[in-house]
Amino acid sequence: MSVYTSSKQIELGSAAFRQWRASHSHCKYLHGYQLKAKFTFGCKSLDDKNWCVDFGGLDALKQTLRDQFDHTTVVAGDDPELDTFKTLNDKGIIQLRIMDGGVGVERFAEWVFKTADTYIEEATEGRCFVINVTITEHDDNWASYSTPINEDTLFVDEEGGKTYVTQEEFDKTWKEWQQQRESTETKELPKVDVTPEPDPAAAPPSRSANVGPNVDSGNFSDPFKGTSWGN
Repeated sequence: MSVYTSSKQIELGSAAFRQWRASHSHCKYLHGYQLKAKFTFGCKSLDDKNWCVDFGGLDALKQTLRDQFDHTTVVAGDDPELDTFKTLNDKGIIQLRIMDGGVGVERFAEWVFKTADTYIEEATEGRCFVINVTITEHDDNWASYSTPINEDTLFVDEEGGKTYVTQEEFDKTWKEWQQQRESTETKELPKVDVTPEPDPAAAPPSRSANVGPNVDSGNFSDPFKGTSWGN
């Protein structure tokens, strides 16, 4: 599927969070980053200004994203210290944001992607969509969340509904199809006996016949099948 694309980077703000499951790492401690989100938008048709997305119309989206991440403490919904963070929030020490799906730059990319995609779809009446969101913590760390736009990766169910499949699922399906195709193409055809009938008038050989498969020539079938010697 051919599309136009455009990209935009938005500052999300400074957010604190921790990976409470990372008991082996210092990431288990509360720490923070200045988060940035780079968006890639797509559309099949441009607007009357020949734009994919009007960057000047993203103020509401920017505010929503900053409300989530700017000067906030983002905590996983299953964090064992969630009540502690709620107490700190109630005391006005932190601005708590709870993410049931978990925290981390990968989860942030997913959350931002879904939030932005809903916004862009409504703002453009379905003309545009989000292709990719990449969240950076700093120059060395980033993570992305994206959706495929290649129609070859669409799965069509029995009722004709179309859904995107993961690259892993697509590769698995493609591999199985290739194996099935190769198996069909190389399927052994039924053997046909083309051994000529001996001439009854011909004299019998003066030496003993070499009965059995001829390994040297690769002939593993019965060389005397259909002849008087094979009876």
